[in-house]
Amino acid sequence: MTATITQLRTEIAALEAALAKKRAELEQLESQTTQHLPSAAPTVRNTSTPQEKIQLFRNLFRGREDVYARRFESAKTGKVGYQPVCANEWLRGVCEKPRIKCGDCKAREFLPYTNQVIERHLLGEDASGRSFVVGVYPMLADETCRFLAVDFDKENWTQDALAFLETCNISGVPASLERSRSGNGGHVWIFFADRIPARTARNLGAALMTKTLDRRPEIGLDSFDRLFPNQDTMP
Repeated sequence: MTATITQLRTEIAALEAALAKKRAELEQLESQTTQHLPSAAPTVRNTSTPQEKIQLFRNLFRGREDVYARRFESAKTGKVGYQPVCANEWLRGVCEKPRIKCGDCKAREFLPYTNQVIERHLLGEDASGRSFVVGVYPMLADETCRFLAVDFDKENWTQDALAFLETCNISGVPASLERSRSGNGGHVWIFFADRIPARTARNLGAALMTKTLDRRPEIGLDSFDRLFPNQDTMP
C-alpha cells in the first residue's frame, strides 16, 4: 500500500512538472504572438469592389505563391481531396497519367496562386462553370507560415471549437471560427502579421490546446483533427 501511494505521488509530481512546463511555453508563445499581431485590415463589405475583396482574402490566406491546390471529387469512387494544379495535366503527349503518378512526373509544372485564382475560388466556379475550390499551402520554402488553422471534426466539434476559441480570447490571441464546407466541423484561424517558424505556430496551437484542456477537462477535445501547417519542417 505504501509503495502504491509513493508511486502515485511521484506520478502526480511528474504531471504537475509537465503542466508547469507547458504553461511556461504558452506564456512565451503568447508574448511572441502579441508582438506580431496583425494591423487593422481595411473594412470590406458586400458593396466593396471585387479587387478589394480579393486583396483582403489574399492578405489573410497567405501561403506559397508558386503553387496551389484544387479540390476534386471522383465521380467513380466518390473520393474527395486536394491536389496541386499542374499546367500539363492530361495534356496529350506530355502527361502520362495514370501510368505515371504526378509525384514522379518530370513534366510537372505547377500553376501559381494569383488574383484570378482567388476570384474563381470566391465565385465558386471556373471559366467552364465547373466547381472551383482552392486550397493554399501554408508552409513556405523557409519553413515559416503566416497563419495557423485548427481543424475540429466529428459530433462534438461545436463545443470543442468554442472552448478552444474562448482560450484564445482569454490568452489575448486573436482568432476566428469558421464552419467547414461540410457543415459538420469547424476551423479556428489565427493570423500573423509577419512570417513565423511553422514549428512556433504549431507549438502555439498545441499550448492553447493544453490550456483548453486544463480549463475544461470535462470536454476532452475528441473532435480535434489536426493543425495547419500539419508539419514543422519541409520534407
